[in-house]
Amino acid sequence: MLSVKSLFQEILDDDESFALFCSIAAGGEAQGGWENARIAALVPESQRALAPKITRHGADEDKHGRIFNALMKKRGVRPVPVPPETDYTMLLERGGIGLAHDRLRHDEPLTVEDIVTYLAHSRVTEQRASEQMELLRKHFSDHPELGRAIRMISDDEDNHLAYCHEELLRFAYAGHGRAIQRTLHASALAEIRVYRDVSLAVMDRMGCILGWSRARSALLAAGIHAVYVYERLGGWRRMVSLRMPDRHNALGGPESTAPEFA
Repeated sequence: MLSVKSLFQEILDDDESFALFCSIAAGGEAQGGWENARIAALVPESQRALAPKITRHGADEDKHGRIFNALMKKRGVRPVPVPPETDYTMLLERGGIGLAHDRLRHDEPLTVEDIVTYLAHSRVTEQRASEQMELLRKHFSDHPELGRAIRMISDDEDNHLAYCHEELLRFAYAGHGRAIQRTLHASALAEIRVYRDVSLAVMDRMGCILGWSRARSALLAAGIHAVYVYERLGGWRRMVSLRMPDRHNALGGPESTAPEFA
């Protein structure tokens, strides 16, 4: 019987598909770490109090990348090149969502509007990350090889999402509400398209590695398209709502470390 757990188990049990899974994840986390570090360095003077939280966000992403690389090293497999069609972060940037990398490579300070854009984009992508890690946590939190890493990353992603909610509400109260909602809406609609395309590309690669039948691959593709239809018809709304999180000042405390992985 095909289930989420059995699908992931099959991917994790094979060295080649495991290496691809971890390489894609590590690449995305490393890119997120770089982006946050650059944004923290370019925060406008009026928002300098936010810089330590952005720095912490980036440090967490870097840590996640190291964890995925350490898991590969522990398994005895090498990282593999990330196929461009599976590069979620790059495809979002190409779609004009978030802050352009060309902008971040220069030393010109960002504006308050840029910070609002960054937070709105992060609120959408962290929703996806939090949900994905919660799914892995549900099925593999006790996995002897992956469980501790999954729990740690899942906790961090929940913190990142809480931080985005709290900071966006602060900016909304300061008069940026319309810009926030406009950016959230555009980011969510772009993200669900990219997520669909990346999911199809990843499953296609996994199918080739694991020798899935055409019928099984077609069934998985149909499921991905069904998720997209649901999200396009209204599921995207969960990505744009704002509420005060239970975790206050989620990125204001000490950074968690992962010495056994990094």
